[in-house]
Amino acid sequence: MSQDDDDDDLIHTFNGITFTTRSSPALLKSLATFDAREDDVLLVSYPKSGTHWLAEIIMHLYASEVALTSPIEFGDVSKLEQLNCLSCKRIIPTHLDGDMLPSTFWLKQCKAIYIIRNPKDIAVSMYHYYRENPNLPTIDSWPHFLQMFLQGDVVCGSWFEHVLSWERHRSDKNTLFLYYEDMKKDLPAVVKNVSAFLGVNTSESGISEICEKSSFNEMKTNTEKENHDPNHTVCALTSNRKLIFRKGAVGDWKNHFTPKQNRMFEETFNKKMASSEVAKHLIYEC
Repeated sequence: MSQDDDDDDLIHTFNGITFTTRSSPALLKSLATFDAREDDVLLVSYPKSGTHWLAEIIMHLYASEVALTSPIEFGDVSKLEQLNCLSCKRIIPTHLDGDMLPSTFWLKQCKAIYIIRNPKDIAVSMYHYYRENPNLPTIDSWPHFLQMFLQGDVVCGSWFEHVLSWERHRSDKNTLFLYYEDMKKDLPAVVKNVSAFLGVNTSESGISEICEKSSFNEMKTNTEKENHDPNHTVCALTSNRKLIFRKGAVGDWKNHFTPKQNRMFEETFNKKMASSEVAKHLIYEC
């Protein structure tokens, strides 16, 4: 069997977007009839944007019992039955673009937090993630992967289209946009913002404690120490938490991009994101 055949067993295409086979076609099709609840909270991101970090913060914010589920697109059709059986408030992560999200989330005006990270760092992080994750196709080189990323030929599709699909909801009162780089720069301010958006009262000392428990280094250290349930993940690409935390740095792209690659990236970015307000707020270095 060739490497390409092996890779075909790992990924499939649904609605023109690449998914891993850990998101079954039957599940993705069934999402159209998924029944959201008014108190559901969505944690939305393109892969490698900081979903685990945000999930950690939110779980510390809620004092009452809530359930952090695995991504809504992760698993097979039995996943939806499991979600329906949860009696408590659901915190639901997803990497789905805005057009693929079940319509009941919009109809019931569920709260959604969309976290954005600069796409150059995402491309680098995804490259390493592809190389280390046995659930993803083999990548032979960084230049090859960068081309794939710019063309949207990676899991979860085009970063550009993903952001634009959610940016259409930027003015919705039930949608909060966060930037990964702001979290790195001033985490207490972001935690305070998230707390206010979710309607959770948190003291200043509580916010400080949450920031301490949710620091990148603390989470990475805890992951290396603890055993985790492989079925419990906020990532649709793997349940192995050791693959999730690499550097978490801002500006690591400069260690990988050549000047020519950077020009190529900028050209694509400027063309695709010309009308984007979100794009104007991205930060590319510390």
